[in-house]
Amino acid sequence: MLLTAGAPVALLLGVLVPHLWFIGLVWVPLALTLIGLDALFAASSPHFQLEFPGAVEMGAPLIVEITADRRGNAPLALEFAIATGPRLVPLADDRVRLRPDERTALIAFTAVRRGTDGLRQIWLRWTGPLGLIWRQRVETLDRKVVITPDIRPVRAAAAMLLRDAQAGEMVRIDRGEGSEFDALAEWRSGMERRTIDWNQSARHLKLLARENRIERNNQVVFAIDAGRAMCEPVAGLPRIDRAISAALLAAYSALKLGDRVGLFGFDSKPRIASGTVSGTRAFPLMQRLAGELDYSTAETNFTLALATLAGDLTRRSLVIVFTEFTDQAGAEMMIRAAANLMKRHLVLFVVLEDAELEAIAAAEPHEIDDVSRAVAAAAMLRERRIVVSRLRHLGIHVLEAAHDGVGPALVRQYLDFKRRNLL
Repeated sequence: MLLTAGAPVALLLGVLVPHLWFIGLVWVPLALTLIGLDALFAASSPHFQLEFPGAVEMGAPLIVEITADRRGNAPLALEFAIATGPRLVPLADDRVRLRPDERTALIAFTAVRRGTDGLRQIWLRWTGPLGLIWRQRVETLDRKVVITPDIRPVRAAAAMLLRDAQAGEMVRIDRGEGSEFDALAEWRSGMERRTIDWNQSARHLKLLARENRIERNNQVVFAIDAGRAMCEPVAGLPRIDRAISAALLAAYSALKLGDRVGLFGFDSKPRIASGTVSGTRAFPLMQRLAGELDYSTAETNFTLALATLAGDLTRRSLVIVFTEFTDQAGAEMMIRAAANLMKRHLVLFVVLEDAELEAIAAAEPHEIDDVSRAVAAAAMLRERRIVVSRLRHLGIHVLEAAHDGVGPALVRQYLDFKRRNLL
């Protein structure tokens, strides 16, 4: 008999097909029985605990530690998965497997956006003793995590300030200038003649100079605009985050020098009003409140915000306003509100230099679209300079700085105000 290549397969099927009903009759019930036994003898839901910090800096990892209870009828192997909000992104995988000889596991997330987020749900599953079924449990967590601004630049600048203090620079800032009398010292070459106390010099028959110190307990308020314009990115990071980092650096410096500090956030209406605090121990409070200042798409209402701030201030203060203005017409209300505020307070506006806009205005055109973009960018820069000129003409101080240098520049400006006794 002649057999083709497929003949053995056909013969095998011809033998087995008539007996498939018998195979199904025996093995299907056996498989279902084994699955049922596996589900019956599977371990009950295990107990576990989660530990993680309630606050994390933007860009820093959030480590969640899961501890499972291995006592009693605990499953041999466990798998955990955690669901979070959009501000927390898993570093690698949002699930972790716990082997039989392990009690703890770690899941890492990265904070990518400032604000309030948290752990929403947790899934855990385990197999039966035969490994044929999965048992799963879902639990709602609703555990909040505050994502605070990144204060690594603040720490670096704080270390710089401490080094300056050890070198004696901070002593010169605190003593020798100001209006509050500190002590009499023998006049030396290089000291200003106006510091000579002629009455005391005549009494002691030698030149004596008055040493003054800068007054402490001044009040500094950081007013941060959280409106639509401040949410635009500069070098990959929103302007408001740049402003918050600079404000925290200046706030730490002010608290370190003995002044009182307050935080005020606003967009279409006031959002955060912290009141004034003192002492470096209050800095974590400032950091937490700054983290709660959310991004907004609303237009900024300067009239309402600055009028509310002026009503809350009971003494003369240095008001530092972080904002952004793109045209003269839109800044008209801001200028009027700032003019009313400066009648009693010292006002400083802080704006970030727009390097991208300046690059577009100065770029060599190659196409007709390049020309139109350059003209539009130049017009925006011109209107911005007009607004800055109007503010300075009113007597309002304006600080323009690059995004990566606005913090140190603000600290230098603050120290200059103290040296000149303007607070």
